Amino acid sequence: MSFDVPGGRPGGDAASWRDGVRAGRGGDECERRVWTDASVRGIIGFADLALGDAVAPILTAHIDASANRFRGIRHAAGWHASADIRNSHTNPPESLLMDAKFREGYAHLGRLGLTFEAWLYHPQIPELTDLARAFPETPIVLDHFGGPLGIGPFAGKQKEVFDEWKPAIDDLAKCPNVVAKLGGLNMPLNGFGWDKRPAPPTSQELVDATRHYYEYTIDRFGPERCMFESNFPVDKVSVSYAVLWNAFKRIAAGFREEEKDAMFYGRQHGSTGFDGRQRIACVRPAQACRRTH
Repeated sequence: MSFDVPGGRPGGDAASWRDGVRAGRGGDECERRVWTDASVRGIIGFADLALGDAVAPILTAHIDASANRFRGIRHAAGWHASADIRNSHTNPPESLLMDAKFREGYAHLGRLGLTFEAWLYHPQIPELTDLARAFPETPIVLDHFGGPLGIGPFAGKQKEVFDEWKPAIDDLAKCPNVVAKLGGLNMPLNGFGWDKRPAPPTSQELVDATRHYYEYTIDRFGPERCMFESNFPVDKVSVSYAVLWNAFKRIAAGFREEEKDAMFYGRQHGSTGFDGRQRIACVRPAQACRRTH
């Protein structure tokens, strides 16, 4: 049985791009549509936690404006000293998650019942673990396996990166307030080179190259604390939407039905406030919206 569909990288399928993005409208207009779209059940947004206590009224304003659909903050912290690795769009300083002012702002998430989505690079995972332990009441969603790097000083060192990544994940998984998204390994920064190929990879090629990250994370966190995620449209530079989800089906094939239910569309350990069957929007500054499935 074939898991794949014919064709290369899609030009604009509805599952990966919102109508506003395909029409070329900017992030502000797309944001307004998300806030007013009744079919959106939950919203992950942005507020600068580095403002410290001054972020509190901003978080409250998000909650008030969202008709009780605002669920949390994604504050990207990806930073590396190498000039070959682009830092996150938020232009974070080194060790943002350890910064006292950032943590002052972060403390308001738990008080307001909000979740923190963590995007960073794999050398920073220990800092996220420290944050999780310092604020055990605040749910954290680990995005994209903690960003294993494969470019710059990490190019051609996939085994070394994986070996460095594993003990960091071991420690992080011991924090019961952390859950994991399974996906987001197809970006150029991961170093697999899918984006440079004349033809995109098949689902089997994706599985062969990345299965070890999925299996290790599921083993450490447990299926009930994991959920597959597409990371579209970012992944679109490397792979089509359908082929990516077919790769997920291959990876999950050996799991029990209740474990598949948890990882594909069940509740993510109840800690994010989201039901996987509901539509969720992620709004980021000056960027187009996307769906998280």
